[in-house]
Amino acid sequence: FPEMLSNPRLTALQGTSNVVMNQNVTLSCQPDTGSPPVTYTLFKHNQKVSTLNRPDLTPALFNLTINSASDLGEYKCKAENNIPSGGKYSNSLSFTLLEPISKPVLSSPISEVKKGQRVTLSCLSENGSLPITYIFFKGKQNISPPMKMQKREAAVIFLFINSSSDFGTYKCRAENSFRNNTKYSNSFNFTLAEERSHSQPLLISLGIILLLLVIGLALAIPFFIIPSYKASE
Repeated sequence: FPEMLSNPRLTALQGTSNVVMNQNVTLSCQPDTGSPPVTYTLFKHNQKVSTLNRPDLTPALFNLTINSASDLGEYKCKAENNIPSGGKYSNSLSFTLLEPISKPVLSSPISEVKKGQRVTLSCLSENGSLPITYIFFKGKQNISPPMKMQKREAAVIFLFINSSSDFGTYKCRAENSFRNNTKYSNSFNFTLAEERSHSQPLLISLGIILLLLVIGLALAIPFFIIPSYKASE
């Protein structure tokens, strides 16, 4: 007697659902049990894409090319044999498009700092498929663990500027699942803010006071010298 088909399994033969634009992919659809022959139909968003017939339970192989974002949508396949109303649907499968990351931008809210000051550095790639992993460097030495960002947001580290060595050149590196696509940021340097001497404001204040005394004395002389001269006459 004909045996009803089991639900088929839809898989990507390349072993991953991550793809790049214009990539050729192959989808395999196969039930584990059931009576052949089997008719396989591939659907994308419930729209029929292709139909294949197999005389046995060997998998049906559907070849596709990812040409646009619409080709990433949900795929399913249906397996049918000679049993009426015995068609079974597979699991759904969707592709994820891998995009190369853009050059990350390294920035800080301030560039002039004082020794002992706490500062932040931010690294962000505006484009590229997520997640993106960032690492910060000073010179050629990494100064942070890998920071994997699942959202389109900057990786941030905090630093203390304690000595002259902390004023070196900083960079960050960004990478994602796209092959051979590691990008380094612009260089960033902190500069030492000029610190005014504590005696300078005091000298300015003393100078102003002295000037006011001279002006006051000059204004007071006529009131003391002239009356004394008249009294002596």
